Amino acid sequence: MIQPTPLAFYFDFVSPYAFIAWTQVHAIAARNGRTVTPIPVLFAGLLDAHGTKGPAEIPAKRTYTFRDAYRKGHRLGLPTLRPPPSHPFNPLLALRVSSLPLEAHDQRRLIDALYENTWVNGAGVETPESVAAAATRAGLDGDALVRAATTPETKERVRAATAEAVVRGVFGVPTVLVDGEVFWGTDGLELVEAFLRGEDPVPKDLAWAERPVTAMRRAVRPT
Repeated sequence: MIQPTPLAFYFDFVSPYAFIAWTQVHAIAARNGRTVTPIPVLFAGLLDAHGTKGPAEIPAKRTYTFRDAYRKGHRLGLPTLRPPPSHPFNPLLALRVSSLPLEAHDQRRLIDALYENTWVNGAGVETPESVAAAATRAGLDGDALVRAATTPETKERVRAATAEAVVRGVFGVPTVLVDGEVFWGTDGLELVEAFLRGEDPVPKDLAWAERPVTAMRRAVRPT
């Protein structure tokens, strides 16, 4: 019997929306006979690859993002969001630790704890100490995981995952890849189950992206 493919969940701890999606995606998978494969990627790397800016780099959008994430978390009954000490911050250590080859239940507990540090208790995950503490709280050897995350192999794992995500059409986080179809953002989660039930309304021959471009926005020069 062929097993259904897992839902690939692309995430970066820097995104509050990725945290919100992480709390929901497992239930969606379970209801539809699927599992979740978490794939840590560098959001900044996705942005660079696609030539775009993140919400935190646009002042008006930065303000809106935090308020919107707070509202969405509250609507879902999540703990009150408390932001990390700084934002944007460097998430690479936490991403590398999350990419280490662990048993699925250990990896999930680890990511849970790192997200808790980032968006629930506000401790952050930018330092080795905070990452190790989160991993230890998850019942793992935090110090050993932090050491393992500094190896060239682990660093390359996150780089390769980010590059592969770009090839697969991932441009932001959170993204769920379902049988080759991309669903982006917390709003995209609401559409995943319809797709899994075979109720996706998008026609097979939809080719909007192939329409010719007749207007281009000029690049904005810095003042």
